[in-house]
Amino acid sequence: AGIIAGLILAGHRLPCWGSEALLQIAATIEGHPDNVAPVIYGGIQLGIHDGTRWTTERLPIPPGLQLVMFIPEFVGKTSTAREVLKPVVTREDASFNIGRVAFLVLALCQCNLDNLKNGVEDRMHQPQRGNALYKFLYPMIDAAQNAGACCAYLSGAGPTVMALTSGASGDIFTQREKERTDFAVANAMLQTAEEYNIKGKLVVTQATHEGARVVSADPPFSTGDITFRENV
Repeated sequence: AGIIAGLILAGHRLPCWGSEALLQIAATIEGHPDNVAPVIYGGIQLGIHDGTRWTTERLPIPPGLQLVMFIPEFVGKTSTAREVLKPVVTREDASFNIGRVAFLVLALCQCNLDNLKNGVEDRMHQPQRGNALYKFLYPMIDAAQNAGACCAYLSGAGPTVMALTSGASGDIFTQREKERTDFAVANAMLQTAEEYNIKGKLVVTQATHEGARVVSADPPFSTGDITFRENV
């Protein structure tokens, strides 16, 4: 989000339609589109570099999906998190992760929340970072899943832990309590944090389908006869 905001504040006049220049610049700065693509386009994005340019595609967000995040107060530096990773990946671990990624994408495309738990399993970064940096990680994952979460995992390089829960479609505040597991999962994650003396906050939210958007323009898009959203 910071990269996207910085590019906009820098005053770039970008041909964002068609050539997706904003994605190209932002992903090149960060080295991958994993974070900037969802910021630009919203939703769950799957991105690659095809040898010429960065390209991304949207994956479906299962109806009723809730995001339960425990965000520690301390900051986890990506550089430190990368230092604990092995320079070489075994064929067995690579095969394991490739299979899990495929399973995760299929679970999202089929809106099969039961398969998310297997889809987020990992051998290439979570065990290393959990053992070296975040001792609370796996106990919190186990607590969240035992409390009813569909899955739980380390968000990016950490230290945030993300759990996904299910519920009926629509606004979470209109759902009956028995249709929701977010409270139980949130409390389980907070209890684990307390046991490991990790201070932080718990946020329950939903994935957004919309990314960055224009809130004002000069000259404006709206005219006397045609009005765009929020009169942009």
